[in-house]
Amino acid sequence: MQRPKMLNQATTYTDLVSSFRWQLPEKYNIGVDVCDKWAQQEPNRLALIHIGQNGEPQEYSFGDLRRLSNQTANLLQARGVGKGDRVGILLPQAPETGYGHVAIYKLGAIAVPLFCLFEEEALAYRIADSGARAVITNSEGAAKLARIRHQLPQLHDIFNIDEASADCVDFHTERQLCSGHFLPVETRADDPALIIYTSGTTGQPKGALHGHRVLLGHLPGVEMSHNFLPHAGDRFWTPADWAWIGGLYDVLMPAWHHGITVVSHRFAKFEPEAAFKLIADLHIRNVFLPPTALKMMRTINHPEKRWNLQLRSIASGGEPLGSELLEWGKQCFGVSINEFYGQTECNMIVSNCTSIMPQQPGIMGRPVPGHDVAIVDDQGNTLATGELGNIAVKWPDPVMFIEYWNNAEATRNKFIGDWLLTGDMGMRCSQGSIRFVGRDDDLISCSGYRIGPSEIEDCLIKHPAVKMVGVVGMPDQKRTEIVKAFVVLNDGYKAGDALVKELQLHVKSRLAAHEYPRRVAFIDELPMTTTGKVIRRKLRELA
Repeated sequence: MQRPKMLNQATTYTDLVSSFRWQLPEKYNIGVDVCDKWAQQEPNRLALIHIGQNGEPQEYSFGDLRRLSNQTANLLQARGVGKGDRVGILLPQAPETGYGHVAIYKLGAIAVPLFCLFEEEALAYRIADSGARAVITNSEGAAKLARIRHQLPQLHDIFNIDEASADCVDFHTERQLCSGHFLPVETRADDPALIIYTSGTTGQPKGALHGHRVLLGHLPGVEMSHNFLPHAGDRFWTPADWAWIGGLYDVLMPAWHHGITVVSHRFAKFEPEAAFKLIADLHIRNVFLPPTALKMMRTINHPEKRWNLQLRSIASGGEPLGSELLEWGKQCFGVSINEFYGQTECNMIVSNCTSIMPQQPGIMGRPVPGHDVAIVDDQGNTLATGELGNIAVKWPDPVMFIEYWNNAEATRNKFIGDWLLTGDMGMRCSQGSIRFVGRDDDLISCSGYRIGPSEIEDCLIKHPAVKMVGVVGMPDQKRTEIVKAFVVLNDGYKAGDALVKELQLHVKSRLAAHEYPRRVAFIDELPMTTTGKVIRRKLRELA
């Protein structure tokens, strides 16, 4: 059997919205939902295929997940972890990451995902701020934690999944000594389940605290962006790390909610050819591919002729794709890419769904059923169609965070009245679709015009010389700001004044005279966040 969908099958967006009703129980636990219910009904149902570093697949059923997560919950409980305690998970895509989360949720504790590429300072801040009592990690993570443990008096236990050591608990040895039976702690849908740290433009990262309801809040957007998930034979993969909300709650947890098999594999460094091969070899049907991954995969010539790709749905979010990538995606994969929009604090709130609405480059979609999304001014007043303003979401909303951990002031500043401000600028177009214009601090003010960088980047990426590009505003005494483009070139192209003029004309002739980049710099690589977004702040510093 398959879990009932949040969305009813529909042929129009209007019908989709009119038929939707939230189904939010008072008592709800993510771990029970994604694991135990399936283990009771179909214990042999395939939950996870993990491709290790040796390339050999390891398969885990939902029955396996229940046993492993129960043992882990018993181990944590024996070490003093209880309801409300924070437990860090410093691991890549791996079985222990998945059932570790399930165990923490069933225990009533709060999971704190930690990205493996974080160094000591980043880890120390997040572990100290969250007050994590324990961390599950590997030898690489344990070595980092050993160097900062003196700064973390509240950190009682470090569990190492690789080996035993003097300062760590041998996770697997100790887990196997624990019972495979565990009675999950009863939790309400609003009880805390997860803290994900998100970086802003100022200050230290903020911990977005989510309740167990966050998974239910994600489901309509995930189902919509994957053309009415689930279908028979669906199988999920993403290169996005499970330490981030995109990998964890756009893929892993929603897939397991629906009983869908997930493929996990850690790319030490993302390789587009290896990604195509994985999709083909593992018969993957559904993917979440961040824009950066798509841009890298686009550099491979005619992948559809080299691999037997059988994708049913592709979703992407994080920054606009533009018409060039969208057209390439349809040619390459044979299916349209559905763009979606959200952020750590309030995710999957806008989406495309090509099953029921046409794809429009530059349009990130329409509000997902159940989410009240509007464009408002700085006082919280709703703006008319075509007016530029703040993209905002109405409270209360199941997918919306509870608060910033230990930061009441930042929580208050995130809202104007009942509107959560995303920090992004956009406008509502005809028929209610939403156009993303840019981060509030990314907008370029040039000679009285407010210019969004995404449209210029989309235009430049269509030029055959351009492999990657980031656009920012550069201070200018006459115009306030001018447009500057940082360009990574494709092989075979040489930087020079002639190419600069060619790129400027390329934009000027396709967009507008005031939008062309008056300055162009050629660089070897763009500064990127750990989730694959261009760090425009660093580009502004370079400018």
